Amino acid sequence: MDSQEKALDMGTQQEQKQVTETPKAEVENAVEQTEAAAEEQQQAEAEATERKVYNSKKEVLDRIREIAHGDEALRKDEIDYLKTTFYKLHIAERDAQFKAFTEGGGDPASFQIMPDPDEEAFKAEMVIIKEKRAKIFKEQEAEKAENLKKKLDIIEKIKAMITSPEEANKSYQEFKALQQEWKEIRNIPAEKSNELWRNYQLYVEQFYDLLKLNSEAREYDFKKNLELKTRLCEAAERLTTENDVISAFHQLQKLHQEYRETGPVSQELREEIWTRFKAASTIINKRHQQYYESMRAREEDNLQRKTALCEKVEAIAEAEPKSSNDWEKRTKEIIDIQAEWKTIGFAPQKMNVKIFERFRAACDSFFLRKAEYFKKLKESYKENIEKKKSLIERARALQDSTEWKSTSDKLIQLQKEWKTVGAVPKKQSDQLWEEFIGICNKFFEARNTAGAGQRNEEHQNLEKKRSVIDQLKAVAEEGESEGMQEKVQKLVEEYQAVGHVPFKEKDKLYEEYHAVLDKLYAELNISVARRRLNRFKDNLKQVAGRGENALDNERARLMRQYEAIKQEVQTYENNLGFLNASSKKGNSLIDEMNRKVQKLKDDMNLVREKIKAIDAENRE
Repeated sequence: MDSQEKALDMGTQQEQKQVTETPKAEVENAVEQTEAAAEEQQQAEAEATERKVYNSKKEVLDRIREIAHGDEALRKDEIDYLKTTFYKLHIAERDAQFKAFTEGGGDPASFQIMPDPDEEAFKAEMVIIKEKRAKIFKEQEAEKAENLKKKLDIIEKIKAMITSPEEANKSYQEFKALQQEWKEIRNIPAEKSNELWRNYQLYVEQFYDLLKLNSEAREYDFKKNLELKTRLCEAAERLTTENDVISAFHQLQKLHQEYRETGPVSQELREEIWTRFKAASTIINKRHQQYYESMRAREEDNLQRKTALCEKVEAIAEAEPKSSNDWEKRTKEIIDIQAEWKTIGFAPQKMNVKIFERFRAACDSFFLRKAEYFKKLKESYKENIEKKKSLIERARALQDSTEWKSTSDKLIQLQKEWKTVGAVPKKQSDQLWEEFIGICNKFFEARNTAGAGQRNEEHQNLEKKRSVIDQLKAVAEEGESEGMQEKVQKLVEEYQAVGHVPFKEKDKLYEEYHAVLDKLYAELNISVARRRLNRFKDNLKQVAGRGENALDNERARLMRQYEAIKQEVQTYENNLGFLNASSKKGNSLIDEMNRKVQKLKDDMNLVREKIKAIDAENRE
């Protein structure tokens, strides 16, 4: 073997080492980067979709039509997001219809969900998208199978080259062409990827083992690969300042794929160029990781905020409002909380649906209870309206009556009943009250008109009775005199002959009249009793002269009279114990009976004195 062959052999061994060591490490690192990308890709795409906010079903429907009938790629995450958003808006719209129906007095059990043209259109577009996705999937699977077949053919061709070592140098350009063809073939079945790559690397390394390149060709190849990898490093370094972290991460995966498929560089530059590329990749991956950590922190914060809102709604839903105003106040609180909910972003994916279902369940519970409350309130209003109408009709039947006293009492009782009837809607309440009080006023105005003359007569009677009282007072001031009893009796008869006086003066006049009368009767009783007793004593000798038993017979008669008066006093006193003096009428009756009792007791004392006089006469 000459020196040139030795040099070629040494170069081949060195290149074999370069191919079998460093590229393998680079490949493993690239695979790790790709797996990390696949793991985060779904969340990245979800975050990108989250930026678009749809406020109506029409907006969602327009977007789904663009996707169904356009040529853009079908992104599963966006389609799922559109579907979730459409039905969230659809359910909110249906809930609003239910709320309006129940608040309008409808029975929740009779609420019917009407067909929605937008929903039908949405389902139709989703069918088209499903068919397109099925077609695309089928085409992709066919493409992957075809690409697998092509790469297996390339491996077989390289494998065939290895079987002819003497032809390796001549096959170099064909080998490079096969490498380029391999790079251009993209998607293959995922389950075949690793095995296929290992086989490819195995035969590429074996080909390099056989390759006898001259130094100039090998250096040229190293130089071209260095230029390519330097451009890849520069591209990765530019991505470290990219504002869109997600986009930078995805672009980096493509750069890793190109770096992996670019051939080796010279041994002394290999570690340096890889370190440069890896440093930029580390920065991009760290920014990507920090971005998702920040996003997860935001989602956890959103979960806490939404949990707090759920607790607020649940507390409101469990409370017991006492009035319509309370219900409306709490409804406003719920609506404000719902508005705040809409300003909060997504919670972590595993909790997002659960927390929304909890929030919606609490809101539904509140609005169902509210609907039930207002349903019962409406029934109560209806019942109260009928009660008030009944009172109006009863008042109407009395409005033309001329039995002023009894009818006044009945209308006043109806007014008291009116106050006990529960509430009705304000508009109807005012209308019913005006009708009711108008009927009552009509009667009382007629009564007042009819009673005007009667009141004049009552005032005249008041003056007459006061005149009689003044005369009685004058008699009382004169003291005991001849004919005093006759004067008093005459004035009493005159007083009793006078008619009614104004009601508000009645009690005062009564007390004044009986005060002076009691004073006069007390004086008259004492003087009369004294005169009677003196006359009786003067007549005792005449009675004794009638016969031996005359005084005894008179005494027996007086004893019977005494017992009879005593019995009558006891009867009056027993009756007084059963009377109730709480009313003015009852109090007047008691006063009258007390006067009678006192008069009887005075008579008893007179009879007792007469008996004592007979006993004294008998002793003489």
